[in-house]
Amino acid sequence: MRRPRITAALAVAAVLAGPAADAAHAAVAPGLVSPGSVAAVTLGSGTSGTGASGAGTSGTGTSGSGTSGTGTPGPGTSGSGEPGPETSGPWASGRGLAVQSSKLVIGAPAQDPGIRVRRGISKGTGRLTPISRTGRLVAPLGVDAACPAKLEIGMRSDAREPLYADMFVEIDRPLVASRPMLSSYLPPGYELGAKLLVGVPPATPVGEYGLRLKAGEEELTVPISVVDVGELDNGGNLALHRPVTASSQHTGANYPLCSVVDGDRDSSGWAGGNGWNDATSRVWPDTLDIALGGPRQVSRVDLYTLDTERYPAAWLGLRDWDVQVREDGRWRTVAQVRGNTAGTVRSDFAPVTADAVRISTLASNGPDNYSRIIEVEAYS
Repeated sequence: MRRPRITAALAVAAVLAGPAADAAHAAVAPGLVSPGSVAAVTLGSGTSGTGASGAGTSGTGTSGSGTSGTGTPGPGTSGSGEPGPETSGPWASGRGLAVQSSKLVIGAPAQDPGIRVRRGISKGTGRLTPISRTGRLVAPLGVDAACPAKLEIGMRSDAREPLYADMFVEIDRPLVASRPMLSSYLPPGYELGAKLLVGVPPATPVGEYGLRLKAGEEELTVPISVVDVGELDNGGNLALHRPVTASSQHTGANYPLCSVVDGDRDSSGWAGGNGWNDATSRVWPDTLDIALGGPRQVSRVDLYTLDTERYPAAWLGLRDWDVQVREDGRWRTVAQVRGNTAGTVRSDFAPVTADAVRISTLASNGPDNYSRIIEVEAYS
């Protein structure tokens, strides 16, 4: 069996069968401490028993020693102080995992939160098949570089035996892909998935481009359409991919402002590039402004706050806020929300012509009182 090809772009940890496959990276919200949360777990050595963990303050648990088969995480506090990525979607997250198999152990946690693994049953054809969860990707031109277009790609093994698999990623220039390849150990029937980011340089001509995924003897082409933001089919959402400004931005993790208008309402990407967190705990109000590209009729604003199984809105979501619009250069409150514990809130109001929408946050649930917004949408 040949050895895996490891690149600087990616070193994937295979997620194999067993209860350990359900473990996930855990971290706490800014200002909060969650006992038992760890940033990563490593494997203990030996043949039997369960090793005890060491206590630490860095947030990284280590394995027990001696006869431990699998080390357990230490009770140290979080190193990052940020809510970590959630497990969701068709693949289980591979980040922060330490897993063990009777055939092979790959103990290093995957460093890429976009890596996903899904168990399956091999068809026995011996084929390695490239996968894309998107049939066609639309990539807006002129969008903040912190929020590139993205899609889920991957590969599936229908071999009879485990193998080390490579999938190569090619893209038409001047577009830029975030990774040149995937390389991983794959048991029969397993699918490996990963997030692929597609950058569109400012001078890119509008038009059609191609993304090619090559695994074994198979090749899959995904069309990419580069369009101006103004020509984008936004489904009626006036805020989609529009410029965003805020009163502050937390720097402890990845909270790009543009992510609140990227069309992704999923809280599972929290602290990993999807969602905004302000930088001033217990200081109110915080403001998030979205320019609409000119005067637009607006009568509804939907807000998505942080809300996952690990971080429910009732614990860390936004509680109180005002919805404001800018008319002739002046801000006016058109809706108010108080006492919220839900992840999604729709605010309807009398139609108004405005060139910008503002969320003025006044309080959040939980003791730390940060503003956490996943997505904001505006409709006429």
